[in-house]
Amino acid sequence: MPTSLITGGTGFIGLYVVKLLLEKGEAVHSTVRSLKNAAKCKPLLDLQAQYPGRLSLFEADLLRDGSFRPAMEGCSVVYHIASPFLAPPQIKNGLKECVEPALQGTRNVLESVNQCESVHRVVLTSSIAAMYSDSIEVAQMKDSTLTEAYWNDTATETNNPYHYSKVAAEREAWKLHDGQFHKRWDLVVINPGLTLGPPLTTESTSGSLFTIENIFSGQNRQGTPELYYPVVDVRDVAAAHVKAGTSKTANGRYLIAGVRTVGLLEMAEIVRPIHKDPKVLPTRNLPKLMVYLAGPFIGVSRSWVSRNIGIDFKVDNGRSVRELGMKYLPVEQVVKDQYEAWVRMKGHH
Repeated sequence: MPTSLITGGTGFIGLYVVKLLLEKGEAVHSTVRSLKNAAKCKPLLDLQAQYPGRLSLFEADLLRDGSFRPAMEGCSVVYHIASPFLAPPQIKNGLKECVEPALQGTRNVLESVNQCESVHRVVLTSSIAAMYSDSIEVAQMKDSTLTEAYWNDTATETNNPYHYSKVAAEREAWKLHDGQFHKRWDLVVINPGLTLGPPLTTESTSGSLFTIENIFSGQNRQGTPELYYPVVDVRDVAAAHVKAGTSKTANGRYLIAGVRTVGLLEMAEIVRPIHKDPKVLPTRNLPKLMVYLAGPFIGVSRSWVSRNIGIDFKVDNGRSVRELGMKYLPVEQVVKDQYEAWVRMKGHH
């Protein structure tokens, strides 16, 4: 029975990957930041009870060197999904808060892989943030289409530090992969779009959920900024990881998202028929000029507004469809499932 390690098994994506691998009949090791955090660990403990003897939990910290080594013992595939957890208000110092931990975490895990003879494949969770910073960059690409060929070269430690942390960590992973003496392990990278869909746990704190939940809750009833995102369901992202970890031929980067960007207003329209209080949903996009003028007051720069508002583009996910056999859930289902999960979660809190 093959054994896989998942870093970040309590997270939005990680928990689904653990579940899928257990359903496939694998043995799974998962790291958690603290076994004492009962609420965070509960979904994993539930899976442990459901699959006796198949799921082992280990404590490990991205910023503590060597802490992943024991969890990796005997594993043939490592899914490195964990990334340093940050809420935007904490990002005062981009380099220290975002970039260093992302780099250090990736180095830490991959240096352990270099010492662990059993590992032959690493699947790294990167992001479309490693491909571009602002929508205008994609609009100016060939056919206004995002592909795996593009790397984000506009983000810096001070401009879009989150994006910069993603691209720096992914580049570091490729560097460590290419620098192996024995060429024992290969690297496959998953670059998901805005990841939506129902969390497996009420503890989920993925930043991608806040954007759309502001719409559900009525914070944009006056109108929404005209923003477009490549969207993907968390269940598809998890499936892509497992295919990348188990397919002999998987290689390189895979852009995981639907074939077009979806606007915030369209998301509101999708949930309108099922929303408990549809009048709180926006019915229009805010004029770009209004967002431009309001920018400084809502913490976004005018240059960001001019580079992102009102700019949509296409996505080429053909590589994932051909090589990983991906079939993507329709965006209508993704957004509706997200809304229904949000209503359930509100009932919990």
